Formats: sequence, structure tokens, C-alpha cells
Amino acid sequence: QFGERIISRNATVSWLPRSCNLTPLDYFFWGYLKSMVYANKRRTHDALRLNIGRCIRDISPELLHKVIENWVHRIRSCARSRGKHLNDVLLKR
Repeated sequence: QFGERIISRNATVSWLPRSCNLTPLDYFFWGYLKSMVYANKRRTHDALRLNIGRCIRDISPELLHKVIENWVHRIRSCARSRGKHLNDVLLKR
């Protein structure tokens, strides 16, 4: 039903376990979103919810493009190392 759109132990796609350095949501999005959302303290739950939506909408296509370029760089580095530990934090600006 879901094809290759899920991560599962029994899926046909071999996802790397515990690979937060290879997952844009982990190495970029959650930290970035948190820093943007909490830059201005909101007093109500509804105001916080609206601010989260605004911060997500405000992420520019240019920034997303840079994140994807960095992700490709990380994947290639992982492939070159044959999946071994990557010693350096990979930041491509």
C-alpha cells in the first residue's frame, strides 16, 4: 500500500539505522524551527501554533535548496566511507 514511502524493518528499502546526520529533518529542520519559533515568546497555545505555521511557511526555497545540496554531500561522503563513521560534521555553505 505504501510502497517505498515508509521506513520499516521489513521494507524493501535499506535505510541506515540511527542515521540522524543523514536526515535533513534531524540535522536541520527541527533545530532551525525551534530557534525560529522560540525567538519570540508566545503567551498562548494558539499563538504558538500560529507561529509554528508562520515559521515553516517562511523557510525560503533558497534555504531548502542549500539543505538538499548539503544532504547530497552527506550521502556521497557516507558512500565514499562505505557507511563507516564520519568523523567530521558536514557543513557545506
